[in-house]
Amino acid sequence: MVKNESLATGLRCLSCGESYPLDPKLFVGCAACIAEQFQAPLEVTYDYPDSPQNLLPEAPLPGIWHYAPLLPPLAQEISLGEGGTPLVPAPELASWTGMRGELYIKDESRNPTWSHKDRLAYLVISGALEARAQAVIASSTGNHGAAIAAYAAKAGLTCIVLAPPQCPPAVRSLLLAYGAALVIVPRKASWSIIGEGAHKGRWYPGSTFTPTPTGSPYGVEGYKTIAYEIWLQLGHRVPKVVFVPTGYGELLYGVWKGFRELRDLGLADSAPRMAACEPAVMAPLRQALMDNTASASVSSQPTIAYAIAATVNGYRAVVAIQESDGFAVPVTDQEMRDAQDKLARAGLWAEASAAASLAGLRKAIDQGAEGMGTVVCISTSSGFKDLSVGDAAAPSAEGNWEGLEETLMRHYGIVL
Repeated sequence: MVKNESLATGLRCLSCGESYPLDPKLFVGCAACIAEQFQAPLEVTYDYPDSPQNLLPEAPLPGIWHYAPLLPPLAQEISLGEGGTPLVPAPELASWTGMRGELYIKDESRNPTWSHKDRLAYLVISGALEARAQAVIASSTGNHGAAIAAYAAKAGLTCIVLAPPQCPPAVRSLLLAYGAALVIVPRKASWSIIGEGAHKGRWYPGSTFTPTPTGSPYGVEGYKTIAYEIWLQLGHRVPKVVFVPTGYGELLYGVWKGFRELRDLGLADSAPRMAACEPAVMAPLRQALMDNTASASVSSQPTIAYAIAATVNGYRAVVAIQESDGFAVPVTDQEMRDAQDKLARAGLWAEASAAASLAGLRKAIDQGAEGMGTVVCISTSSGFKDLSVGDAAAPSAEGNWEGLEETLMRHYGIVL
């Protein structure tokens, strides 16, 4: 395995600050906090240089190994060209939300498996190789499993994906194409299965399995590169607010940590506020913030945003909101549908879960948010991943000009 020139030095508990060695197998969180009945995640620590000017490339490029010093050890040879996704100016969407200022969409659907999860998967599979694992397993409704499967395939590792019955047919095809052993199991059972096998050394866990989500401390670091890219793409500026589709909060925290590093290294003057956009029918992070607690659980409810349908929040999300003076925005299915439609009309086909960020921005404006300035909404994945893909029907026409003209007018209101 070819390792990068990482400045990573160890791991640190996000809650109590306890230090641990840099070990990709410490995926269950802080032992000291577990003894106190709290499952706190670990994060990677670094020996940051006094002169950080040469840490980042001059432009965002595919292959997040370009950010080598600020990431844990990577297997450069398994990169699939993740990252380097476009930051799309969206003045028409800014007008629709009612905001004043610049709006950009960070389109993560341009990654190898069409979602932000590729950034995490690259680091997770690098950790699995460092741990000399022969197999990796993940529980996923779609994006996470597809990314883990792709990078496991590149690394030559056996990959098992446990998916719930509602896993979309298109995603099943994607997983199988990468050679993953896809098994349909009840969602509640998958975490205990993964944990049991991990503790027995049967496989490397590619997703979280603890009651309060912890997951790989390596994986979340991949999301920092989104912040680095936004900073580069804005001409060494940071936005005022970043809206993020949020489930367990790994993406939310990773992006926040990236901006925090830029600020603390003196490369940026400030860091943005983070806005977590959750399905309104569940929203465990909002509940945790209201209750002033590290973690909250809610009952499972149906939502089109299945990719971020979390029944428990991750502690990382609470830290990101508190440190950034951020906030949580619950969005309804209809609000996400409306945002999804607007994104598509702007040329960006996003999954319903991905559209939660734009829906959250519009809702925040409706609720009186002001003074946002430059805003970035992260669109996490392609509309290809939605539950309804393949259901759309199109009208037929007679095979002549008159038939086409009549069909266009009747079904689409187009008059030629």
